[in-house]
Amino acid sequence: MQQGINPWASSQTVDVGKLFTEFGIEPMETVIDRLPDVPPFMRRGIVVGHRDYGPIADAVRNRTPFNVMTGFMPSGHPHLGHLMVMKEVVWHVEQGGRGYVAVADREAHAVRGIPWEQCREFGREYLTCLYALGYQGTTYAQSSNDPLKDLAFEAAIKINFSDLSAIYGFTQETSLAHGMSVATQVADILYPQTDCGPAPTVVPVGIDQDPHIRLTRDVAYKLRMFLVEQRDGHVSVRSKNAPDAAIDAVHAAFPGSKRYGGHVDVRGGDLQAIEAAVREIEIDHGGYGFIAPSATYHTFMQGLQGGKMSSSVPESFISFHESEKDLKKKVMGALTGGRMTLEEQKRLGGEPERCSVYLLNLFHMEEDDAELAEICRKCRSGEMMCGTCKKETLERTKAFLKDFRERMDEVEHLVDE
Repeated sequence: MQQGINPWASSQTVDVGKLFTEFGIEPMETVIDRLPDVPPFMRRGIVVGHRDYGPIADAVRNRTPFNVMTGFMPSGHPHLGHLMVMKEVVWHVEQGGRGYVAVADREAHAVRGIPWEQCREFGREYLTCLYALGYQGTTYAQSSNDPLKDLAFEAAIKINFSDLSAIYGFTQETSLAHGMSVATQVADILYPQTDCGPAPTVVPVGIDQDPHIRLTRDVAYKLRMFLVEQRDGHVSVRSKNAPDAAIDAVHAAFPGSKRYGGHVDVRGGDLQAIEAAVREIEIDHGGYGFIAPSATYHTFMQGLQGGKMSSSVPESFISFHESEKDLKKKVMGALTGGRMTLEEQKRLGGEPERCSVYLLNLFHMEEDDAELAEICRKCRSGEMMCGTCKKETLERTKAFLKDFRERMDEVEHLVDE
């Protein structure tokens, strides 16, 4: 497995710089100035990279149609580590995007062996959290979405075992159901475009989920009937697997175009307008006309004892229903970026970027950028000790969880609706 990236691992180290270079992920700074308003998770460097986010930023700015889609594997209770993706989805919906969220129960059942009933229970919890943040949009469970399963079957035709081996490190011991869950995730990402027509779609994910994005972009390309390219002085619409009737329709749609055996050349036309027309022709002839999905990548929320915050490592995370006793134990016992002794802390200062307590504030507990900067300054200067920071963060977390649980109670009925 390249770089050892495993989307299902509870704990792993990802070399972000190498991942960006090897697979063409771009830093968020390359596109952030195209947004009319930069959200906190981008402003604070939590969302660090993107793949083809430009069309999404343009859609946000111009108020044109786009989708935001992500999924949650119900393999355990949701916790603070899942909240960032939820916030990204809600923010994109607030910017005009159509929201789609999948409960990846087929994945949880195939990969983790979670019983179906438990998948449903965990899935309800995830959706309740999402609605508590103000989400408005489509939600579904993979197992109950028949059009999705049909799309997964079509996607699987374009995926072979060498792809799965190269991307995920699958071996002869990997179950077929695990492979099918991958095809279902590809279908999840493409599903919004089959539900409401081709449109730019952004998938907010953790950096370890990039293999799914790469595979889906490849499948989306393979499922297209035509390749539309700007050539010297004309636009070439080249058939990949289009029926003759579709090629004839492209020729007829552009008066003055030249039709050849497997392609149509259009002179004097706008590339984007021609692409849009060709997509409609594909759909009219049984195709999909997919636009390759985009993605944003956020860093992991560090677990309270270091490593990744994971549902399978209870001591690493804070749940939304954490008891006050357990919450105090976890926060006060959390791994920090402090020095070995009090004297060293005062002399050298702390290292907030390595501190799970500071990262709690960075991700969720301190909304005011100026206050967060002050916490960081006091830590680095040695002015504030870890014990004081932990106590203050504990109080913020208590207040946050109390408010969030109240909101969850208010919206729980939306899951059933």
